[in-house]
Amino acid sequence: MDAIKGNMFAILNGYKQFVIPVYQRIYSWEREQCQRLWQDIVAMQKENKAGHFVGSIVNIAEQAMPTGVQKFMIIDGQQRMTTLTLFLIALRDYADAHQDDQTINAPMITSLCLKNDFQSGYDRYKMLLTEADRDVLIDLIEKKPITNKKPSRIIENYNFFVEKVTSGVLKPAAIYESIGKLQIVNITLDRQVDDPQAIFESLNSTGMDLSESDLIRNYILMGLENDEQIYVYENIWRPTELLFDYERQSALMDRFFRDYLTMKLGHIPKINHVYEEFKQYHLNSKFNSVGDLCQDIYTFSKYYTDMCFCRSSEPALKACYSEIQALRSEVVYPFLLRVHKDWEKGSITLDELIEIIKMCINYVLRRAVCNIPTNSLNKTFATLKNFINPSDYLNSIKAAFVLMESYKEFPTDEKFVSILTTRDVYNMRIRNYILSKLENFQNKASITIENYTIEHIMPQNPNLSREWISDLGHDWQKVQRTYLHTLGNLTLTAYNAEMGDYSFTEKLNMEGGFKQSALRINSYVVLQDTWNAEKIQERAKELGTKALRIWPYPSITEEKMAPYKKNQNAKPEYTLNSYEHLNQFTRMLFEKLDLRIMNLSPDVHKEFKKMYVAYKLDTNFVDIVIHKERLCLSVNMPFEDVIDPKGICRDVSELGRWANGDVEVFFDSLGQLDDVMAIVDQAYHIQAD
Repeated sequence: MDAIKGNMFAILNGYKQFVIPVYQRIYSWEREQCQRLWQDIVAMQKENKAGHFVGSIVNIAEQAMPTGVQKFMIIDGQQRMTTLTLFLIALRDYADAHQDDQTINAPMITSLCLKNDFQSGYDRYKMLLTEADRDVLIDLIEKKPITNKKPSRIIENYNFFVEKVTSGVLKPAAIYESIGKLQIVNITLDRQVDDPQAIFESLNSTGMDLSESDLIRNYILMGLENDEQIYVYENIWRPTELLFDYERQSALMDRFFRDYLTMKLGHIPKINHVYEEFKQYHLNSKFNSVGDLCQDIYTFSKYYTDMCFCRSSEPALKACYSEIQALRSEVVYPFLLRVHKDWEKGSITLDELIEIIKMCINYVLRRAVCNIPTNSLNKTFATLKNFINPSDYLNSIKAAFVLMESYKEFPTDEKFVSILTTRDVYNMRIRNYILSKLENFQNKASITIENYTIEHIMPQNPNLSREWISDLGHDWQKVQRTYLHTLGNLTLTAYNAEMGDYSFTEKLNMEGGFKQSALRINSYVVLQDTWNAEKIQERAKELGTKALRIWPYPSITEEKMAPYKKNQNAKPEYTLNSYEHLNQFTRMLFEKLDLRIMNLSPDVHKEFKKMYVAYKLDTNFVDIVIHKERLCLSVNMPFEDVIDPKGICRDVSELGRWANGDVEVFFDSLGQLDDVMAIVDQAYHIQAD
């Protein structure tokens, strides 16, 4: 490793080329970073500073040819190198356009900083960017018209510097001088001695702002030989990025890798640990080559982006994707990635794929309507693939949904309709989706809901007219308060402003009123001559019946369910009273501790086992064994990770025990309750987070 302090001119001088490897991210500095560089230059000049340190460049020297250009692969510093190059191009172009100003030598800038004289092809350029940016920068250097119509940070930042060079804040000669005063540490690595990957990760940990997908790309491609690297990037990785519209949607690719790993591993990586989990996955995977791994990533990326961007040649499948987006139920992606792969393999038909997607949509929708907390959904879909029986694919998934209990339940028809027809629908995030589906179900002339607004048939205004008070009856205030935002009182109209707080009769008969509406959702309303609590309830019941057809409960016969219920039915039933050592004292300890644990979250599920009581999210995070004089807690987390300032825990990983968990805590006094819960809380958050 060689480290030399110098300036931009010294770094670029000579027959050199600084290449941005294919695994590096595209140029991404925004106006903010350029403005900061400009302010540094202005301050340095006005304060007559001798220099200003702007950072380092880390590169790998490629084997030099006897003649020609010495190439350096940049692994850190491409953003500032590219930005300074754009600044120099702006100065060069100013000098060419103002030849009366002899303070700047345009040919010298070109020869010293932009081009390698007497070279041809790409060797002609001192900076060679990745494919996405390469041609744009070359066109600027060659002063060619820019034909790239896509948004480009290269163009945007070049224009920024053109603006500053001509602003008059500093003379162009002073700007050029100041660029020469910018101090850069140029670090050159030796492939034979230094580990570029380790150095790259070290740099990233100290401040490089790279996304998880950037890190994964670098990890995959950096270790390949140059020819294989270029092949994998151009034929597999770059096409994968293009699926995501990567230049604008890089965050989506980050989410994909988290969902991809969730699908592969069966657990959800923490948001900031995706890169580390991916490395472990790669090391433990059975792919024959990096190319095979990348091909697998491409395959699942295609499924993923089809869902995200609603792309499909199958209208029914495209409609399903649109519903996922409307519900914002991306939580289903890890499971559906697996299902799409099985469809491609021929394990299920297209109709079965669509039915499974609709089941997932119905599950998410019914739970949202029933106001069941959503924080368990990601874990539900992360593990749902475990219930798939390849020989009975569709029924196994139906059975898995039907057999879900407690916080994971698939709400029944009775529960779903009861809550849908009585709750505040108007203030739900998904109200438009619900009303749109109710209107468009089995309707070939479907409407676009964005063209309509939601209308309260009974108005929101608390100061109702005499006509409305008469319709609603003596208890009109209670009626309005109870039914105002419920499904039965909501509809769609293009004449919301015109209807205002008018009476029901006026809303029916006015220009653009309900009687002139072609919307199916208004079919009940137009038949009424008054509007009150009874009518609202009747209409809600009608819409609720329709909702059961739109979002049905999984349909499976008892015969088909039987194999999946067998294991459940075989389980003996245990209660608190089943434990032989339970007495008045241990019952009191248990009840106090049980209350605290269950209050951690609505997602906590309690099960009475033969020898212990289990508390779980997806798996047990703490078990309680009842002894004669105390409770024994088995906490499911590594002993070395426990924060235990009171020293109440012991390591039982090598000892036999009834319950799960490597950490044991005894609870024999109410005074210990807070200390014991501090340990339990740690195990809970390991799973919850």
